[in-house]
Amino acid sequence: PVSEEIGDRFMPTLYLTLASMAWAVIFGMVIGISSAVWRNRWPDRFGMTLAVSGISFPAFALGMLLMEVFSVQLGWLPSIGADTWKHYILPSITLGAAVAAVMARFTRASFVEVLNEDFVRTARAKGVGEFLVVAKHCLRNAMIPVVTMMGLQFGFLLGGSIVVEKVFNWPGLGRLLVDAVEMRDYPVIQAEVLLFSLEFILINLVVDVLYTVINPAIRYK
Repeated sequence: PVSEEIGDRFMPTLYLTLASMAWAVIFGMVIGISSAVWRNRWPDRFGMTLAVSGISFPAFALGMLLMEVFSVQLGWLPSIGADTWKHYILPSITLGAAVAAVMARFTRASFVEVLNEDFVRTARAKGVGEFLVVAKHCLRNAMIPVVTMMGLQFGFLLGGSIVVEKVFNWPGLGRLLVDAVEMRDYPVIQAEVLLFSLEFILINLVVDVLYTVINPAIRYK
């Protein structure tokens, strides 16, 4: 049945998506916040150079480069399959690179805007340390657009990355969709399209709920 076939492929895609998002969100937000705090200085230039590189570098090329270095040359990590936690490292880095780059750019733009607000200047005038200004006053106020982008990226990854799953021979939804198209298996194609639509609806609902947690004023509007 189609449900069993999709069910077998869903969990590897979900685990890969969670692994990719975990490091991409942390890495992207750290770079974005650092770039905003030290704007127009070397941390900003270095961080945005990494971000542009991450967006510009094709996923399939990055995947094959990582396989060549860490699997073929060094022999540290496996190149294909999804059997152990080591199999997740290279695909998650490949998938998360572009996400981390997008997160860094959005986080920087949002923090730069918030850092120019009056309440931030007031906190600094009262002698509040820069770390507390960023962590306590800026973080929640700058998270709304970042959470929006986070939800969109999570939805795209959860739909299965066709290219990355093909490169790493990953038993996920993206590869299943390609195989279904090649074999003209229309029930599987229709089921996957429906699943992707439901995923985005659910993710948007979760993002809307997170809005009210981040900014309580939204609850009363």
